[in-house]
Amino acid sequence: MKYPIGIQTFSNLREDGYVYVDKTALVHQMVTSGKVYFFSRPRRFGKSLLISTLESYFRGRKELFEGLAMEKLEKDWYEYPVFHIDFNGDNFAKEGVLEAKIEGFLRQAERMYGKDEDLLTMGDRFEEVLRRAGEKYGRRAVVLVDEYDKPILDVLDTPMEDKNRDTLKAFYSTFKSADRYLQFVLLTGVTKFSQVSVFSGFNQPKDISMDDRYQALCGITQEELEQYFADPIAVLAAQEGCTSDEMKLSLKAQYDGYHFSEGMVDIYNPFSILNAFDSLKLRDYWFATGTPTYLMRLLQHNHEQMNDLTGKYYDASLFADYKADVEQPLPMIYQSGYLTIKDYDRFTSSYLLDFPNNEVRRGFLSLIATGYFKTQPTQVMGWLAQAMRDLHLGKTSAFRDSLTAFLASIPYDSHPGLRSMDLMEKHFQYTFYLLVRLMGVYSRLLIEKAYSQGRVDCILETQDYVYIFEFKLDGTADDALRQIEEKGYAKPYADDKRCVKQIGVVFSSETRTVSDWKEKGEL
Repeated sequence: MKYPIGIQTFSNLREDGYVYVDKTALVHQMVTSGKVYFFSRPRRFGKSLLISTLESYFRGRKELFEGLAMEKLEKDWYEYPVFHIDFNGDNFAKEGVLEAKIEGFLRQAERMYGKDEDLLTMGDRFEEVLRRAGEKYGRRAVVLVDEYDKPILDVLDTPMEDKNRDTLKAFYSTFKSADRYLQFVLLTGVTKFSQVSVFSGFNQPKDISMDDRYQALCGITQEELEQYFADPIAVLAAQEGCTSDEMKLSLKAQYDGYHFSEGMVDIYNPFSILNAFDSLKLRDYWFATGTPTYLMRLLQHNHEQMNDLTGKYYDASLFADYKADVEQPLPMIYQSGYLTIKDYDRFTSSYLLDFPNNEVRRGFLSLIATGYFKTQPTQVMGWLAQAMRDLHLGKTSAFRDSLTAFLASIPYDSHPGLRSMDLMEKHFQYTFYLLVRLMGVYSRLLIEKAYSQGRVDCILETQDYVYIFEFKLDGTADDALRQIEEKGYAKPYADDKRCVKQIGVVFSSETRTVSDWKEKGEL
């Protein structure tokens, strides 16, 4: 079986015999149900392949759809003039690159269809090209824009953001004045910039990003996984010494979990799952391809605690539309694929957001931790590997020693903004939270869980142990243990068969590491 890793051209995929998960029924539904669409998905989710599929369809290349759903659904196979604008691959943070990209596209189109020398603006020139193309073919034009938002994402939170936005707005405004020359328009991207007026120059496209009908337009569903990839699943299972059903559960935990509407259809990340089948290894492929620079810039301005963002219900307006700024990164984190919908509450019309799967959770938290600690990823991951072994075996003394050493290694000037004692305490709580979330050895993690008499700082549950942590800044470990006892934080685990350890931890504001640690053994 040939896996289309890095193949984004539909004709190449079909002609060269790569496996193709048939999405053409959804494509046919889209092209016959509307005219101007916007579709958002995270990077490496198949948006470029979708654009290429549409291009082949509108060019009337019937032979490429042999054996697919489209072959039976489409009867006419007309050929339309197609304009494919791809903003991938260019660095729009450089002055003049966006203008040069659009100018190059227009010149190429004008060489093909002719040019009116009296027209000077990009909008007027593009409209004239669309008109001439329609006359030549006797059919209205199709415009496909891949990663329409990249020219803005490349300069997000920089002085060039307004300039690039205005340039795009002027270019996209053509779609309103040239409506009579257009058969179909699709814009794909990561974000929907409805709040910054990129779309204000033309009729609002129909946003199908959270439409139940198109939630599986990109990505791979569970049914498709089992239909197309039964053989590689069996091979992986044999290699790992487990059953095919057990391997399916492992693949689901690692790569599944994306939901793009209240319909809650499970969607696998296609890039990761195809790489896993090709290499016969379950690795973190999607995150390993890099983190978008725009997200890095936003996160550098914001140390929002991820436990305050994940596991909560939000109105769609708070994350689906573009409103992200340096103080509120939630929309960009969601739209980039690091958070996804995990539940829909029909009574409040709100969505539960959380990490989609283990691959994304580990990758994103390691990114946050590396930036927060101002250290190298290898240092963080090296410490985590040993910490995971220690807690799994109940070796709290070894864990304490390694935690103390790790905190002491963090540069003292990494967080100069910490001033008050309250902020310092929050800093240490958040530090511990990040490290514990990264370990991935727990079955359940509770941060500041509310009890009738107070809030416990942290409860970490593994298969064999329950760790109840109470943190103090410049206090005593005895005081921390006393609080666990007086507040009854351990009472819910009185009948638990696991070993329950109550641990009081004191951080020093002077040394910024562990200064006191005491624990009580099993209840």
